[in-house]
Amino acid sequence: MANDDNYPVESDRRRFVKGVVGGAALSGLLTVGAVSVTLTTTPSGGGGGTMDYRGAARELGPAPRGLPQIPIEIDDDGYVQGMWPEPETVEEGGVEFEVSQTEFEVDGETVTYSTEWFQYCGLQTFDGIRPDADQDAYLRYDEAVPTNDYPWMENISPGSQIHVDDFEDYEDWGNDVGDAGIGQPATATWRSQDVPPEQKIPVLLIRSEEIEAMAEEDEWIAQTCPEGFVAFINKCTHFCCVPGYKRLGESANYDAENKIYCNCHQSVYNPFNIIEERFVSLPRPEDD
Repeated sequence: MANDDNYPVESDRRRFVKGVVGGAALSGLLTVGAVSVTLTTTPSGGGGGTMDYRGAARELGPAPRGLPQIPIEIDDDGYVQGMWPEPETVEEGGVEFEVSQTEFEVDGETVTYSTEWFQYCGLQTFDGIRPDADQDAYLRYDEAVPTNDYPWMENISPGSQIHVDDFEDYEDWGNDVGDAGIGQPATATWRSQDVPPEQKIPVLLIRSEEIEAMAEEDEWIAQTCPEGFVAFINKCTHFCCVPGYKRLGESANYDAENKIYCNCHQSVYNPFNIIEERFVSLPRPEDD
């Protein structure tokens, strides 16, 4: 006899997926078939719609697309920050709303970087994602994540701004996962000062010689990854779990010991392969 939700008894996995898609993962649902969805995501005040972006290529698993990259800047004192262009007012469908975006010239073509790259998995509701939010763009060490995955962070003050000198071992750093010398990682937050824990924007930051070498050949990397730093929003594009880089030994089972691995559903992303993709960015809520 069938269950009440019309799924057979043996398909617990299907019922789980049905429940997640119907609930918490609704914010990520439109990443599937994104190009074909436009009108339903046209905002009444907060951006959204079909978006070209750059991110870490998805190589394995159910995730529909790569992790969005955060272009990096380093200030004169050596502190690391994510680019957050000055907000500007635009009009769409007769409605005015604010966006933060800027343009890069890459190999003779224009690449538009917009903070709407990060409007997925519910992040579009976070205070820090609003273009005019009263948050600075400096990356800060995560206060909530234990440092046992990355022992080098044990002497770092939680919540402090990230500095270039903190990564002095990046050319040799390693742990028990994968190969040493691939890149030194840190977990961080961005535009998340003075907000509740559930509003903190999670970031994965890596400093690597691999990125430095890429910057010699790739204009985009050269402009957005100074001194070997590359950063990504740390939300899996599948069901919005939090992946990790060189964190779990089981990642070797999926050829991901030197890549970004989400242990929830085994999605794998390559932080050293930044590609252009397209998805539907979700609109921010209307102003009150």
